[in-house]
Amino acid sequence: MTDHEAMGLALDEAAAAMAHDDVPVGAVVVVDGTVIARGHNRRTIDGDPTAHAEVVALRAAARAVGGWRLERATLYVTLEPCLMCAGALLNARIARLVIGADDPKAGATGSLYNLVDDPRLNHTIALTTRCRAEESANVLQGFFQARR
Repeated sequence: MTDHEAMGLALDEAAAAMAHDDVPVGAVVVVDGTVIARGHNRRTIDGDPTAHAEVVALRAAARAVGGWRLERATLYVTLEPCLMCAGALLNARIARLVIGADDPKAGATGSLYNLVDDPRLNHTIALTTRCRAEESANVLQGFFQARR
């Protein structure tokens, strides 16, 4: 599975979030070319401030592999992770992160902070940015324009 294809699946997850009026962010976790978990924002529908797409996908991935260490996994997400999600990715020992759109207001993987490549921490994550960035940004912009 290519990065482009996997990000397409994350974009499908973002659409699922929008269907229940959550901010349209989607994520998928891939190990050895196989999708093992999917997630999308569920904060509104679940009433849970931690139900970001990345956290939802990480929880499903941990269940799929039977443990919290996801050392061979790549997480694809349509929007740059926030501090909470970047911390969760580090704690899960994700090997690689592929991001769609940058988040200049809350991004913790290069925009405001770069938590995933901080040498002071005991783990770092390989990072690929701007994969299908325009599509990812358009989904978010459309969602917020419709709300104004």
